[in-house]
Amino acid sequence: MNQDKVSRLSDVEKNVWDEDKTGSKKVKPAYKPGYGERWENVRPTKTIVFWAGLALIILTMIVGFNWGGWVTSGTAQKMTTDAVTQRLSLICIGQFDQDSQKDQKLAELQDLRSYQRRDYVKEQGWATMPGEDEVDSKVADGCAKLIVQSGQ
Repeated sequence: MNQDKVSRLSDVEKNVWDEDKTGSKKVKPAYKPGYGERWENVRPTKTIVFWAGLALIILTMIVGFNWGGWVTSGTAQKMTTDAVTQRLSLICIGQFDQDSQKDQKLAELQDLRSYQRRDYVKEQGWATMPGEDEVDSKVADGCAKLIVQSGQ
């Protein structure tokens, strides 16, 4: 019984191919479009365009912050503060060099612990910039480090 079903199905499928009068079957090759033609026929949906755009934005940010030199405003602020502190520390070194007792004070500064050096530089007035009344702690700290490094 199963074989009868198979033979009946095969009889039905015979009409799929074109048969000429001799009974030979001619099969037409299936047309397969190339990559270029398939690419031209692509119609992206709004969802695909949205996610592709989002991925492109994220990729641009990754490349920009890692290799493009982009920084956040907080990082830029810190960089400028560090640059100004470094420049003012050099002025502090100049004021230290003008001190008449600088050799004695250098020895005293080197004997102090690292956390006490900033206060010592503040007391000497080297970290007070011309035209200012107050001492910047970062300048005093940087100045103390530079004085100790140059004195060794």
